[in-house]
Amino acid sequence: MSWHARLQLDYTVEGPSPNVRTVARYEHNGPLRILQSLYPEGDAICHNVLVHPPGGLVGGDTLDITATVGPGAHGLVTTPGATRFYRSTGPLALQRSHLTLAEGARMEWLPLEALCYSACNAENHLTIDLAPGAECMGWDVTALGLPHAEQPFVQGRFVQHLTVPGLWLERGVIDAADERLLHSPLGLAGQRCMASMFFAAGSALERNRRDAALDVARAVVEQHPQVAATAGATSPNDRMVVLRVLAPQVEPAMKLLKAVRVAWREQLWALQGEAPRIWAM
Repeated sequence: MSWHARLQLDYTVEGPSPNVRTVARYEHNGPLRILQSLYPEGDAICHNVLVHPPGGLVGGDTLDITATVGPGAHGLVTTPGATRFYRSTGPLALQRSHLTLAEGARMEWLPLEALCYSACNAENHLTIDLAPGAECMGWDVTALGLPHAEQPFVQGRFVQHLTVPGLWLERGVIDAADERLLHSPLGLAGQRCMASMFFAAGSALERNRRDAALDVARAVVEQHPQVAATAGATSPNDRMVVLRVLAPQVEPAMKLLKAVRVAWREQLWALQGEAPRIWAM
């Protein structure tokens, strides 16, 4: 039996300024849930954990996640564990996430990694629409196979879409049969975890702010020798800063991304690097 689950998550601001509170409301159909809203940083920032009770996707499953962030609201979404794309006998397993930020909204999109089991047939889409003045910080982490369990990615196909319409478009197709892509120094160079982290804005970033984001990201990379040679930060346009990293497995890549998140929060938003509580469990 395949699942087609949907979740609509909406963040709005309530209360008079300056005592505003970001409130999350959601509707769902199928096995997708949002856990209780948490406020470890005060009322202005709402932390939520997105839960998919089956724990993974098999062929034929579809997850549709839509989130909107209203003017002045600040939402943070993470997950309790990895998204797993299991072996498929043919049908596609699909996850689609669409984030829409209104003017002055902030969003942190911080799901844990997607694990691609050998012989999966999977696609993962992330689309972000940004109004002027909106800002979104997030990442996408993909791991191929289960190296710790000695289950390499030797069969299957994974397609990745990352899109900020009119601003940034990345599409990658990873086929286990593509030896050149998987092993060439011009491809994944034998690494089995790839990650992209981004800071995207609905309006052009001031040059000094963008340069500062690049500088602090590169400084953090230098402090992580396990991935320093395979990570880099760039600014593809005046509204984005992007960090990319290849790693042999998830842990060093995720450790780097979490450290860059702390640095970007402090540099770009003057906020402390408060980690979601679920990460400590």
